[in-house]
Amino acid sequence: MIAVTLLLNKKSTLFKLFLSDVGLLTSLYGKSCKLKIVSKEKDINKGSVYENVVAQELYAHHYPLYYYNNKQKGELDFIIEHAGEILPIEVKSGKDYEKHSALDNILRIPEYGIKNAYVFANDNVKTRGQVSYFPIYMVMFLEEKSIDFVDISLDKYKL
Repeated sequence: MIAVTLLLNKKSTLFKLFLSDVGLLTSLYGKSCKLKIVSKEKDINKGSVYENVVAQELYAHHYPLYYYNNKQKGELDFIIEHAGEILPIEVKSGKDYEKHSALDNILRIPEYGIKNAYVFANDNVKTRGQVSYFPIYMVMFLEEKSIDFVDISLDKYKL
């Protein structure tokens, strides 16, 4: 089990920027890239668009956005705290979505205590070992369950 939460381990010098509008993001691309997107050409790398969509969706579901970058182990797109556990998330836009060396490296570190990881890609639902694969649109279903309020107030007259 992870002894310290993500918030206590964050570094203010390590961050990623996302646009809050995918339309604005794609408008920053060159004309040929925009034409490929609207023409639904398959040879375009949509990784930045997919990551932006996932960032928006996680944020809309009240997940603080963290990511991991280590020279030896690699970079993970997102890390969230979900159902009381640390959950790494990778976003893949290409056909080789099952190749994720950074994710594999992190899952091999026992002291991190990471039990599961998610990869969002252009494919169906499946699980291989600790990694579950989901279609990119299914990120909208990732939601933290609320914890019921527990009243711990004391009645001083009953003591």
